[in-house]
Amino acid sequence: MIQAFGLTSNPCKDLPLAVDDLSFEARAGRVTALLGAAGAGKTTALRLMLEIQQGRGITYFRGRPLHRIAHPSREVGVLLGDVPGHPARTVRGHLRMLCAAAGVPVRRADEVLEAVGLVSLRDERLGTLSRGMDRRLGLACALLPDPHALVLDDPADRLSTRERHWLHGMLRSRAAQGGTVLFTTADPKEAAHTADHVVTLDKGRLVADQDATDFARTRLRPRVAVRTPHAARLAALIAKEARTTQRSVEVVREGGNRLSVYGSTCADVGETAFRHGVLVHQLADETGDMGPGAGPFAWEAPHAPEETQDDAAASEFTGSAAPAADDAEPPVAAVQAEGRARENARSAEELKAADPLSPFPPHISVRSAPSPLRPLRYELRRAAGIGTGFLTAAAILAASAVTAVLLARVGHTPQSRLLAAWPRELPLPPAALGAGLLGALAFGDEFRHPALAADRGTVPRRLGLLAAKLLVTAATALLLAFLTVGCDAEVLYLVYGREAADVPADWLALSVGWVGLVVGCAWSGVLAAGVFRSTTAGLAAVVAVPVLVVPLVQKALEGASVRTAAGFPMRLRQVFLLQWPFGGERYLSAVARVLVQPVGSALALSLSALLCAYLLTTLRSRVR
Repeated sequence: MIQAFGLTSNPCKDLPLAVDDLSFEARAGRVTALLGAAGAGKTTALRLMLEIQQGRGITYFRGRPLHRIAHPSREVGVLLGDVPGHPARTVRGHLRMLCAAAGVPVRRADEVLEAVGLVSLRDERLGTLSRGMDRRLGLACALLPDPHALVLDDPADRLSTRERHWLHGMLRSRAAQGGTVLFTTADPKEAAHTADHVVTLDKGRLVADQDATDFARTRLRPRVAVRTPHAARLAALIAKEARTTQRSVEVVREGGNRLSVYGSTCADVGETAFRHGVLVHQLADETGDMGPGAGPFAWEAPHAPEETQDDAAASEFTGSAAPAADDAEPPVAAVQAEGRARENARSAEELKAADPLSPFPPHISVRSAPSPLRPLRYELRRAAGIGTGFLTAAAILAASAVTAVLLARVGHTPQSRLLAAWPRELPLPPAALGAGLLGALAFGDEFRHPALAADRGTVPRRLGLLAAKLLVTAATALLLAFLTVGCDAEVLYLVYGREAADVPADWLALSVGWVGLVVGCAWSGVLAAGVFRSTTAGLAAVVAVPVLVVPLVQKALEGASVRTAAGFPMRLRQVFLLQWPFGGERYLSAVARVLVQPVGSALALSLSALLCAYLLTTLRSRVR
């Protein structure tokens, strides 16, 4: 059950409140529609309920607010707008990545793909999906952790008639399994046909909270759809007989050979056509919106183009032409209205029998205990799911090899810088810049294509996710550092011979410094992108280390002082007199030698500042 109490959006300048003191509930086992015209506050209400947007009020999901639920995605499945995700990722890869994040078995991805009818498109890219397939994928993402509730924002928008029927059938099936379903719509007929309960909004305020039967009786009215080649003649005959019998009947020409007759029945219209010899091609009951004089909360809802042409077929498919009648309606029409309202309750079974797709995915048991491998699995699938990282690494190796060959040709370059392809004119070598870019992409892609943001609106700032990103980027940077030196040495050997590829004598200290530089740049990119929510900001923070921070550190170290840190590595070696296993004191001395250098000090200082900023923003988000 979902219970919303006093939802109120924050005021925006002189504009009226988008949502003003809204309270309602959506019960388990029922489909609840949040109905309203464009600008009525439906989407804002959902964002307030999901704590995506700041405001007042509180929403309980089975008795608990969302921020008190350890794993929100297991309690509520959300579909707001288009499916978030990298457009180059495959459908199956996207779902498998979300499986790793939610801690569910990988086979769950195949189960939901079969349930939503996307098995044949599992290898398609997200950017190539049509609107209907995107809606199916969004529903699959929402169902992946097997949540109790579904919250969908206008899920049938711009869908074809068949896709609408399929989606409504899935929602009815979910409610039949005991789940809570809440969706928004601007179409009163869709709300009456699909939902068990309708909550109507107007200008952010609650104007009606009623069952679908009461909604159909008070907000909609029945009409008779007629198709005849003699539409004008039949319209005149119906109007004449209505005046003769003093009945309130309205005849509307819909264009071409179609008529909509309000306040009458199929039997009366059929008898009139039969008596006057008028040929009729179609005669069916439909549900129409109330006219302009029906009340202050009536509106004309937007429809897709194909809806207008196939309206009668859609009504017969759903079997739910839920009527509306006013006090002047004849008794026969009132009885027919009650009968059609009862038929609306059986629409789920009819839809399920009419649609050949697979049944709903089975329930799964998800372990509530957090797993330390879950963020790591997610990050591995995120990084390996698209080719950006591989292409970036290939470009880095190629640029580094070309730079090393050019430096060797010019000469006057130390052997350590030659193997690292680091000209003195560049602030950083290509490998360090590439590692920083890969680190910035690790968080930058999360904010640009927020696959994890469906339930909370922002990328979750969890320390487990940060640790996984740091670990994966460190391993990637380490591999990139060794591959760069190896490729450069091999290319130099092939072009210039063995002398150009000689290993320096102090290779241990140089290796520690090289690895520390590349890994530090990668971590700087991760932390900066996480703090500033941008890939560009992450890469800028990496470049700022040698350009801005190093000069400041050098100026601080070269300034007038009483004591200096000269000889720090030697004194550190003397302190640790004990012999470490496998000569560990040598590595510690090499690390100390790197840290006392200006670049090492600047990088360590930048990392410390970025880590503190990330932790500060994490604590602020949790306090809110």
